[in-house]
Amino acid sequence: MKKNGVYKTRLQNGLTVLLKEVHTTPVISWWVWYRVGSRHERPGHTGISHWVEHMMFKGTKKYPGDEAWRLIARDGGMRNAFTYIDWTTYFETMPADKIDFALRLEADRMGRALFPPKEVESERTVIISERQGHENSPAFRLTEEVQAAAFRVHPYHHEIIGDMADLHSLTRADLYGHYRRFYAPNNAIAVAVGDFKTKAMLARIEELFGGYKPQTLPVLSPRPEPEQKGERRVTLRGEGETAYLEAAYHAPSATDPDFYPLVALDSILAGASSFNLFGGGTSNKSSRLYKALVETGLAAGVGGGFGPTVDPYLYSIFATVRQGQTPAAVEQALDAEMDRVLTEPVTAAELAKALKQAKAMFAFGAETVSNQGFWLGFTEILDNYKWFENYLAKLAAVTVADVQRVTQKYLAKTNRTLGHFIPEG
Repeated sequence: MKKNGVYKTRLQNGLTVLLKEVHTTPVISWWVWYRVGSRHERPGHTGISHWVEHMMFKGTKKYPGDEAWRLIARDGGMRNAFTYIDWTTYFETMPADKIDFALRLEADRMGRALFPPKEVESERTVIISERQGHENSPAFRLTEEVQAAAFRVHPYHHEIIGDMADLHSLTRADLYGHYRRFYAPNNAIAVAVGDFKTKAMLARIEELFGGYKPQTLPVLSPRPEPEQKGERRVTLRGEGETAYLEAAYHAPSATDPDFYPLVALDSILAGASSFNLFGGGTSNKSSRLYKALVETGLAAGVGGGFGPTVDPYLYSIFATVRQGQTPAAVEQALDAEMDRVLTEPVTAAELAKALKQAKAMFAFGAETVSNQGFWLGFTEILDNYKWFENYLAKLAAVTVADVQRVTQKYLAKTNRTLGHFIPEG
């Protein structure tokens, strides 16, 4: 099936394949996505998806150790991987005539990663150090506490890196078992964007991946988070010189029609959020919260955080409190702006400007073949790659009434978790 330049099919073993020819430069971006992230973890195994991602770089019999890194760098390519709450993905972007190595590499490690015991222990030290580094950041600690307070039932409760207790207790058998359960062709999406011919690329993917048998996947039905009935608050104290405030509101999933009006509202309040892992963005100096918190001298910076997720997640507002001010003062100003947006509909001019900024943010994140490979796989995880293709049209259809409706529905104090970090340094 080919639509709008994207060819989609599914191999007999269940592997979903998305191919898009882009012949502007002799480059191909190649991605393999797995439907597994921190959302799929249970207490005692938190952080396991991220740790498995690390182990996937420890080699196979065919490509031992760091050989793949060396060969890809030699050919002028780049590679990386990411673990998120809903997925794990691996990619290589390389000259078109060198991409076959990346295809062979991902096919091999889909089922033949070694997980050497010594490397498991070495990586335990690395990930614990990574966790400790995060804990040195008051902003991370505050976000972790707010997220944990916001989700009491759903597995979005814990951070992707996992709880320290689990990082100490997870075993090689735990990691390898997680890999064998979720790294299967019928739980994966292969994406290629760039300078190739669809027929030849598909034939090569079938040749390399078609031999894997589909697996019986774990039946996962994350418990839905109950409706929040009242504001929750957390206060942290610790070493540091800077105070922070975070307000997190339960928000809709990517497939909910309310998602698009909330994107517009985010742009009005805090400046458009970037959905893309490769960064890029626009200034938020014209946003309401920048004017209310930063220009008044209460905060050194403010931003919003909202993105597409499989299940309902959070819309977060994060402020860095200016020296000499307090989180309480910032909260008072934030509440005044929230009361304003709750009681007074945004103007048509504000909405038009916000939609323009949100569209520009989206466009910045969809220019290169790597970005397009990211988007096709990411949105296929969420629902269907057409989510990516239809995004701008659905955003353009948002009205002032839509924004007012989602404001009333999601930005009530009873739906938020508020956090303060107060430095003691």
